[in-house]
Amino acid sequence: MSARRIRVRRAVVVVAVSLALAGCQNGPSVTGDDEAVAEGDQPAAAEPPAPTPVQVSTRVGSDAGAVPLDQPVRVQARDGLLRSVSVTSDAGHLPGSLSADGTSWVADGRLEPGTTYRVDTVALRADGKERRTRSSFSTVDLTLDQQTYPSIAPLAGETVGVGMPVIVTFDVPVTDRASIEKHLKVTSAPQQRGSWHWLSGQEVHWRPAKYWQAGTDVTVDADINSIPAGAGIFGQESRQVSFHVGDAVVSKVNAQTHQMQTFINGQLARTTPITTGKPGFTTRSGVKVIIEKFREKRMNSETVGIASDDPEAYDIDDVEYAMRVTYSGEFLHAAPWSVGSQGYANVSHGCTGMSTANAKWLYDHSKRGDVVEYTGTDRPMTLDNGYGDWNASYADYAAGSALR
Repeated sequence: MSARRIRVRRAVVVVAVSLALAGCQNGPSVTGDDEAVAEGDQPAAAEPPAPTPVQVSTRVGSDAGAVPLDQPVRVQARDGLLRSVSVTSDAGHLPGSLSADGTSWVADGRLEPGTTYRVDTVALRADGKERRTRSSFSTVDLTLDQQTYPSIAPLAGETVGVGMPVIVTFDVPVTDRASIEKHLKVTSAPQQRGSWHWLSGQEVHWRPAKYWQAGTDVTVDADINSIPAGAGIFGQESRQVSFHVGDAVVSKVNAQTHQMQTFINGQLARTTPITTGKPGFTTRSGVKVIIEKFREKRMNSETVGIASDDPEAYDIDDVEYAMRVTYSGEFLHAAPWSVGSQGYANVSHGCTGMSTANAKWLYDHSKRGDVVEYTGTDRPMTLDNGYGDWNASYADYAAGSALR
């Protein structure tokens, strides 16, 4: 892939110092008139003076060879009116609007880095004669380290559970979070109120005030191409992703009664005996969301900080029907070795274990984004340990927006 990925053309630009558009060159302010009087000719005394030549200038920053992406492009006419303005490049046409009085044109499309733009104008002087001009300017080029690319979850076309947050991650940190957040948008049908919440300069989430309504269609617009992200960084590409919210599958785990109830669209579908974390490996209470699913998963205690020579060490190659709910290593999964304790005692290292048959049933009825609510322990779930977005009131969550 090239140093500058394929871009989506958009709108917005800015500018500062005047460059007159005369002929096909850049340079200091120049005026011209296609009907100028030839040298040595003198008009008859009775004829009125020639109309004042119309002057056309473009404003594109102090250095027309390296125009910043966040500068506006403006074309102005003096002693005449602009009839048309066209700003083009190999990336396409830069849209813009003429003022009502015809004296100026302002771009409402965004500049692309490392690009040369041609400015063609047609202006009218007082007597209606046309004057055509052409000029050009180039924008500053950017390295990949000066651009940040947005990755979006869920994936396009994915069907997810009612607890799935929208997640946008950036490969280069964003320091001007407000600038970027203004260009992030979530729309849904039916419409549901929600908010962005920044976990870090590289990760921002969006969740509705309550769990998604089952059957909702959602579109995420990350319209950040050429938008300033702070510290000289700009958005690299705009992206749009649409996904669907499926049935509401919500499981409720009680670590004291050792039971899990699973509700589908509000109706109790199954009650399952389970076991959770034993003393020293307490399972977290709070709202968790299924992050990923594995038909079989190797589980090695070293990945959660238990050394191989520890008496509590384990290494199981083929744990069946494993569904991750925290980044720190909590899963729901089949645990045929603890069936005798399921429904009676907590004997795991923090995971939620059940019989193979019960785990298969849950696996078959579950998807990424389904909710698992845990109660019965004194160890709390956190916002950043998986999709922990529901472990804060909506007011506290919305306070994490850069625009609040």
